[in-house]
Amino acid sequence: MKQDKTPLFDTLLDHAKRRVTSFHTPGHKNGRSIDKRLRTFTGRNMYFMDVTVFPEVDSLHDPVGPIKKAQQLMARAYGVEHSFFLVNGTSVGNMAMFLASCRPGDSVILSRNAHKSAMAGIIQSGVWPIWIQPKVDQNLDILFDSSPEQIEETLKRFPEAKAVFVTSPTYNGVVSDLVKIAEICHARGKALLVDEAHGAHLKFHKDLPISAVEAGADMCVQSTHKILSALSQGSVVHFQSDIVDLGRMRRMISMLQTTSPNYLILASLDLARRQVVQQGGRMLNRVIHWAEDARKRISALKHFTCFTRKDIISRGYDLDVSKLTINVTRTGFSGYEIEDILSDEYNVQVDAADIFNLIAIMGIGSDKSDINRLVSALEDIDEKYQGSAQNWILQLPSLSTEMVMVPRDVVLLYPSKRVPLSKAAGQISAQTLTPYPPGIPVLIPGERITQAIVDYLEDLAEKDIRISGQDGDALRSIKVVSLH
Repeated sequence: MKQDKTPLFDTLLDHAKRRVTSFHTPGHKNGRSIDKRLRTFTGRNMYFMDVTVFPEVDSLHDPVGPIKKAQQLMARAYGVEHSFFLVNGTSVGNMAMFLASCRPGDSVILSRNAHKSAMAGIIQSGVWPIWIQPKVDQNLDILFDSSPEQIEETLKRFPEAKAVFVTSPTYNGVVSDLVKIAEICHARGKALLVDEAHGAHLKFHKDLPISAVEAGADMCVQSTHKILSALSQGSVVHFQSDIVDLGRMRRMISMLQTTSPNYLILASLDLARRQVVQQGGRMLNRVIHWAEDARKRISALKHFTCFTRKDIISRGYDLDVSKLTINVTRTGFSGYEIEDILSDEYNVQVDAADIFNLIAIMGIGSDKSDINRLVSALEDIDEKYQGSAQNWILQLPSLSTEMVMVPRDVVLLYPSKRVPLSKAAGQISAQTLTPYPPGIPVLIPGERITQAIVDYLEDLAEKDIRISGQDGDALRSIKVVSLH
C-alpha cells in the first residue's frame, strides 16, 4: 500500500461519476432537492458523494474495504499500529480514550485546562479525575499544561491512577515534554492519553516539536481538519498500546459515532493524509517561514507582542510556531474587543480570543497574503486605536479541592438544588463553572466548594465577567447536590 493511494476517495469518486439512481438516504437524492441558493454556490457534484453505508463504499463501523485500506494508510503514515477515522471531531476521540482505558471507579490524572470533551469522557466512563493545577505565566498571560515533574509527583501520591491525560499542543501551540511524560507513565504501567487536536501536522516537519505518536503515547487523537486539509469534524485516533485493549477501544469508538457518517469528511481524511505525506514538508516550510515573519513584525509594533519558541523552551516546553499568540494588553483593549475590530473593520477572523490575547492559527492552506493582511490590520489598529489602561491579571484560585462524588453519579443519579453563591462553601457542586479567561473550570460536578472559590466567583461576578455554565445574566446562585 503506497502513500500516493487514496482508496476511499477513489471509490467515492468512481461511484459519483456513475450517477447511480438513489433509493437510499440522504433524501436530497444526489443534490436534486438541495436548496437552489446552496446548490448554486456549491455546484451539484459534491452531493453525488454524499452517500450512505453500502458494500461498495464500506462501513465505518465494520470496515472491510476502502475505509479499512484508508485507515491502514493513515496508520502507516503516522507510524502507529492502528488509526481510526472520526466524523464527530476530536471530542469523540477524547471520550473514547477514557472509556477504553478505564473502568468505572478508576482514576485518571489530568490538568484542569483540558478541553470540555475530557469532562464528558470522565462523566461517561465513571472515573475519578485527579486534577493538576495548571501553571500560570503572568508574564506571557497564558497557562501551561502539566509538566513531567507535576505528573511524576501526582503519580507518587496517587499510584492507583490508571492513566494520564495530557493536552498537547495547547490552544497557544505549547507542547509538553511528551517523551519524558511517556517514560514516567510507562515505567509505572500507566497509559498516556494525549489530546493532540492541534498537532496532526507535527510529525511532518523537522522544525516542529515532536508529536505524540513519536513520543510514545498509548493513544492520541488529532483534529486533521484544524491544521491539515480535512473537512471540519474530520479527526483521527491513533493507537499504539500494550496497556489498553484494542478491541475495547474499537468498540468504544463505534459506540460513540454516528451510523450515518458523512463520506465527504471520510474522503477528505484520506486525501489530507496523502497530501501531508507527499507535500507536507514543502507546504509547512512556507507556513513556518510566514508565521515567524509575522511574529517579528507584530512584536515590532507599539502595542502588540508575540512570544517566541525560545521563550517557551526556556520554561521547559516547546512551541508549534505556526500558531501566533498575539498579546494585546498594551492596547488598553481586551482580546475580545480587538477580535471584533479585526472582524468588523478588516474582514480578518482569528481562531480565539481572551482578555489578554488573540490566537491566530495558520493551516497548511495559509499563504503570504493572509499574513500580510493580518499584520497590516494590526499595524493600522496600532496607530488608530488606544483604549483605557486596564489592570488585568491572569490568576486562578487554588483548585486542589476535595472530590466527594464521582462526576457521573452527580450528573446521572442525584437531584440538585440552587443555593446562593454566598452560602455555597462546603456544598458539593452539581455543575461545571468555567470563567473566560482563563477557560479553566473552577468547579466541576462532585467537588466540594471552598470559600476561596466562592470568593473568586464573587469577584468575577462583580467585574461582570460571564462564566460559562451560569444560568441567567448574573452569577447569583450555584447548583449543588441535594442529598436529602
